[in-house]
Amino acid sequence: MRYVAAYLLAQLGGNDAPDAAAIKNILSSVGIDADDEKLGLVISQLAGKDINEVMAEGKEKLASVPSAGCGAGAGAAAGGAAAEETKEEAKASSSEESGDDDMGFGLFD
Repeated sequence: MRYVAAYLLAQLGGNDAPDAAAIKNILSSVGIDADDEKLGLVISQLAGKDINEVMAEGKEKLASVPSAGCGAGAGAAAGGAAAEETKEEAKASSSEESGDDDMGFGLFD
């Protein structure tokens, strides 16, 4: 992903056909060493393509990917039940602690 981002930055900067040196320059400016194999793959896949069209195609593909809409409700319900149990345990432990105070026993007595 970093290679694609650097490629896009180079194009936004006015370089219509970024090469490996331009992308390496961008990546090295933020302390990232470029892998020549991955860099070559990104350049070969994006060379000669309109970036706006590539991004539009990617957006369409992402729209078809299912998200966590259904699972979130079940997770929230389970989380709510766990929170309720935690509250009940806290009440029980606080009532036990206060019971010790009523009997006159203290930790440092």
